Amino acid sequence: MFNYPAVAHFDKESETYEITYRDFDNIHAVAYTEDDIELEASDILHVGLEEFIASKQPIPAPSKAQDGDFIVYLPLISCLKIALHNAMLETKTKKSDLARKMNLTSAQIERLLEINQTSKVDSLEQALYLLGYAISVSVNKDINQQ
Repeated sequence: MFNYPAVAHFDKESETYEITYRDFDNIHAVAYTEDDIELEASDILHVGLEEFIASKQPIPAPSKAQDGDFIVYLPLISCLKIALHNAMLETKTKKSDLARKMNLTSAQIERLLEINQTSKVDSLEQALYLLGYAISVSVNKDINQQ
């Protein structure tokens, strides 16, 4: 779904790993050890995605990974929240309108869109359905873990 390629370059001067994303010019992270690269990349990606949602900017689909990239995997709930955010932008649906359709408050819709807020899959599925979207989930064996 929304699993983004990232690159980490070691900077000899600062003795840190600089993490960048091809899909986001404004999201950057720094890790102090090689072991922390994936955790820092995931944390800063979540922060950056929160900013996209807060500023009502569409979140782009991930580009294809290239040599030297690593993939930052987002949890299913985060992916559904991104899909809902993008669907609301595409359909020009206001939070208050979606709240009315779901018999919720605008504050509950706000929480439904917060990347780091726990939400129920069925609530996200219902919201997407009401906007004309269907969820499709597949599970595949990760060939990188063999």
